[in-house]
Amino acid sequence: MMKEIMMFRPLLIVALLALPTLASAQAQAQAPATAQPVAQTESGAAPQRIRSVTLKAGEKCPASTDSDIVVCSTLDQPYRIPKQFRDDAPIKAQNQSWVNRTATMDQVGRVAGGLPDTCSPVGTGGQSGCALATNQAWAAERRAQQGAATRVP
Repeated sequence: MMKEIMMFRPLLIVALLALPTLASAQAQAQAPATAQPVAQTESGAAPQRIRSVTLKAGEKCPASTDSDIVVCSTLDQPYRIPKQFRDDAPIKAQNQSWVNRTATMDQVGRVAGGLPDTCSPVGTGGQSGCALATNQAWAAERRAQQGAATRVP
């Protein structure tokens, strides 16, 4: 059985190498020959490419042509959504991924078990994470204050 497979291996390799050549020859035979290109606006076809251009202060957006579309953004606002419509609020629990939910449940279980670095009155090493928890709470409060200051017009 193994000898029969070994005999057909060279034929299989040749067939697999010839397959892309045959497919490209068939695609070239089926491609229609056009006399001259038609403008995109007249044909209603999709543009051939979409260019994304990042502009510096004072630069103008280049004009788009029939074959391409130009999307411009500035360095200070690289997103299409204007700043006043962006939502920086925390994501609600029911809209979070299961990974975030699992991480939250894991942390709650660690605190309830009194494991080290959890700032829990229960367990042998629970008190060892109180300084870390205080620093994390302070950093989160600072981020919230800075976020609130940027939203005020």
